[in-house]
Amino acid sequence: MSAPQDTITLDPIAMNVVNRVAAGSHLSGVLEFDGGLLVQGEVSGDIRVNGRLIVWSGGIARGRLQVMGDLYLFGRLGAARASELDTIVKCVGMAYIANTGVATATLYAKRLKLYDGADLQGPFRTINLADLPVLTNPM
Repeated sequence: MSAPQDTITLDPIAMNVVNRVAAGSHLSGVLEFDGGLLVQGEVSGDIRVNGRLIVWSGGIARGRLQVMGDLYLFGRLGAARASELDTIVKCVGMAYIANTGVATATLYAKRLKLYDGADLQGPFRTINLADLPVLTNPM
C-alpha cells in the first residue's frame, strides 16, 4: 500500500492572475504588476507583484522580488550557479516549491511548503510582515 502524495494544481485564470510573461519572452527593469504574475519566460530586475507570483516550469525569475501574495514555483528562482544574494525574494504569503522548482535565491516568506523533489539551494527564512520594508520599492 502506498502513501498518498501531495499534489499542487493551479488555474491562473481562476486565481485572477492577469499578467503574463510568455515563454520565449524576456522582461527586465523596475517592474510592478497588479493582479499577480504568471512567468513562463524570463523576468528580472526590481520587481513588485501585487498578488500571486507563479513561476511556471521553464520560467525564470531573477533579481529583487517582492510578492504581495503567495508564490508558486514550478520553474526557477535565480540563475543557475548564481550566488544566493543575486536573487532575493520576499513573499508576504506562503511559498510553494513544486517537485520541478529550483531556487538558488534567498527566499523569505511567511511559510514554506516543499513538495517531494523540490530543490531549495539558497537559504529560506521566515519573516514577519513588519520586516518587508527591508526590500524597498524604488517606484
